[in-house]
Amino acid sequence: ISTLSNRGIANLAPYSFFNSISGDPPCVMFCPNGFKPGTTELKDSLVNSEATGEFVFNMCTYDLRDEMNATSKHVPASINEMEAVGLAAAKCVNVKVPRVEASPIALECKYLQTIHLPQTKTGSPNDVVIGEVIGIHVDEEMVVDGKINIHKVKPLARLGYLEYASIEPNNIFSLKRPD
Repeated sequence: ISTLSNRGIANLAPYSFFNSISGDPPCVMFCPNGFKPGTTELKDSLVNSEATGEFVFNMCTYDLRDEMNATSKHVPASINEMEAVGLAAAKCVNVKVPRVEASPIALECKYLQTIHLPQTKTGSPNDVVIGEVIGIHVDEEMVVDGKINIHKVKPLARLGYLEYASIEPNNIFSLKRPD
């Protein structure tokens, strides 16, 4: 998730808890749970999306795995995390927040709301940020016969703990719905 601070500093952070939640209008969610380590400060992605009303989902792929992992490091809000991990930023059309140029799919989002879930046993916050998708970027090289080709995208999936999976062509299959 990329965001911009009120001072215009780009923040980039990976979120395991991310999903599409509706199709019309298209909406997504991510969960910036917990505090910054050793503090009672909320995560920059939460603060920035609430303050500016914008965020961008950048699809993580197998090829971006090292950069994604590098952005999980907690750094001061004054550091541009895209630059810090060597990722080029690209301009968006509908939001001021930059997207990751190397990401084959990016969703420009207008912040809608934050839902506060019950806190952890230690008092850390659990939040769900919801945004409406107002712009979509898809690298044309990822499109075959008018559809996004997952074989080319190679999305990365977080499984839990420190384990991830890349989507391999021989593991993709279709199921026809009964109605």
